[in-house]
Amino acid sequence: MADADIQMLVADMGRRARAAARTLAAMPSAAKSAALLAAAAAIRAASAEIAAANAEDMAAAEASGLSGALLDRLRLDAGRIEAMASGVEAVARLSDPVGQVIDRAERPNGLVLTRTRVPIGVIGIIYESRPNVTADAGALAVMAGNAAILRGGSEAIRSNRAIHAALARGLEAAAAPADAVQLVPVTDRMAVGAMLTAEGLIDLVVPRGGRSLVARVQSEARVPVLAHLDGINHTYIDRAADPAMARSLALNAKMRRTGVCGATETLLIDRAFADPAPILAALADAGCELRGDADVQAIDPRVLPADRLDWDTEYLDAILSVKLVDGVGDAIEHIARHASHHTDAIVTEDAAVAERFLAEVDSAIVMWNASTQFADGGEFGLGAEIGISTGRLHARGPVALEGLTTYKWVVRGTGQTRP
Repeated sequence: MADADIQMLVADMGRRARAAARTLAAMPSAAKSAALLAAAAAIRAASAEIAAANAEDMAAAEASGLSGALLDRLRLDAGRIEAMASGVEAVARLSDPVGQVIDRAERPNGLVLTRTRVPIGVIGIIYESRPNVTADAGALAVMAGNAAILRGGSEAIRSNRAIHAALARGLEAAAAPADAVQLVPVTDRMAVGAMLTAEGLIDLVVPRGGRSLVARVQSEARVPVLAHLDGINHTYIDRAADPAMARSLALNAKMRRTGVCGATETLLIDRAFADPAPILAALADAGCELRGDADVQAIDPRVLPADRLDWDTEYLDAILSVKLVDGVGDAIEHIARHASHHTDAIVTEDAAVAERFLAEVDSAIVMWNASTQFADGGEFGLGAEIGISTGRLHARGPVALEGLTTYKWVVRGTGQTRP
């Protein structure tokens, strides 16, 4: 398509989304829930079509040399399709934030003021590789009273179309607006640019993808952006860590799924920790490539030398940088220099040390004696997430229903005039 045609396409989608958003904003909670339950049923009914579309995407992606981490994100099997449907159902059963009163005050002159949650409006979601985002983002937007315009990556275009078609069938069957969730039908990069400059049509853009995508969105956007940056996550093993727990958590945090944004990418170990060798051995035996300095290499001969870039890399693969540090203070300093403010964890039995770590590490999610792989909206009881915000404004950490609302002031009077 010509650039002008893509601009017109996105503008038309935006106008239709705006109309749908007004309808959604007025829909009762029960109606939105019913629509999402119908959407979940439609996804299950279309599981064979979704799987077939994904098989085509996977074949094309493998032929093009897509990395193992991105292939893992792209892949849909029966379990992941069921998880998508279950995720939509989970969102449908969550408490609706729209209309919630955040706070209430009465002024001396009798005016009653409340801050009340309302939908943001039209949300554009730009994402790569993960077709499940089509269902998750659409469901969260609808339940929070927003219309969504989705633009997935070209590598997942067939999967996204199949999932969106099922989602749309379910929503329409339950009398939700047909334009509540729209999928940009073209893979041309101009569509991203058109979304980023759709002032007045799109109220918020959420990018989910690699560093280059997020950088482009932040550079070109003329509408507000809710950014999800790299997951350069750390697990710090303190001198007071339980050895068995430390081994188990380090292994899970890195190797459960290496391609997710909650995977640990750097392991920090206190020099005073009794025996790091079994931890490194467990990781290496599980197929993890370890990179470290001379001190770490002396612990296990399989450790490769690390360079300065390793401490700032989101591998999304079975690769882990490892460093010995001089206590919790040194660990906090390393994280401050190299983390992406996503998720960082400490393993220790010393409560005072743990509380210092939790207080001083400035990340969206900080953990004590837990795997960083729990950095997920579903695991936080949010049903699903539209992304994990690493910024400091509006929403931080897993962004779900509440993060997709704003608020307005409602003032109720009895005829007061201002002197």
